[in-house]
Amino acid sequence: MICWPRLVLFGDSITQFAFEANAWGSVIANKLIRKCDVINRGLSGYNTRWAKILLPRLISDTAEKPVAITIFFGANDSSLKEENPQQHVPLEEYTENLRCMIQYLKSINITQDKIILVTPPPIYEPAWEEQCLLKGCKLNRLNSAAGLYAKACVQVASECGTEVVDLWSQMQESGQDYTVYLSDGLHLSSEGNQFLESSLWPILEKKLSSLPFMLPYWNDVDNANPEASLLQESS
Repeated sequence: MICWPRLVLFGDSITQFAFEANAWGSVIANKLIRKCDVINRGLSGYNTRWAKILLPRLISDTAEKPVAITIFFGANDSSLKEENPQQHVPLEEYTENLRCMIQYLKSINITQDKIILVTPPPIYEPAWEEQCLLKGCKLNRLNSAAGLYAKACVQVASECGTEVVDLWSQMQESGQDYTVYLSDGLHLSSEGNQFLESSLWPILEKKLSSLPFMLPYWNDVDNANPEASLLQESS
């Protein structure tokens, strides 16, 4: 069997939606064609409490190890406990859950240089409140709360030696209009997907640039003896 290297995207709905047309995951997957499989393990609505439980069932010590993994949670954890107790995770537990997931990956020899944390994006409360009202509930997320979880995510990355994309801070840098990056006040718009991909790709490119092109270029296949060209890596 020919085994492609794997990049795993692990997160909530913003990761689940990452393979939509021109979304951040699909653009990255296209850039890594014939070098690395990009595996989407986005789980809409999930938080770090559930992610921590699932991670050993998604990436085990016996399976092929990913060459890199993104961990992108916090948008649900940071929801308000009073309005959304199903998804809310206290800040201290969120922080510890991120640490536990990193420690687990390290325990199966996925080193910290292969781990990239992504903070939750900012929340545009008026737009998200409209979505909540349509579902018959009150506003259940605040931008200030998302910022606390983003800050904790950055701190965990610093403590554990991983890379981090601070989406919450970068999207609001210099007082720019961050609302263009959000489709509904929470999830990413086309501009938001482009913003995340452009922030994440330089980190991934640095880590994965040495991956070889899988299998020979078509014009390099020996037409008289294709087995010699196509089976050489697995012989």
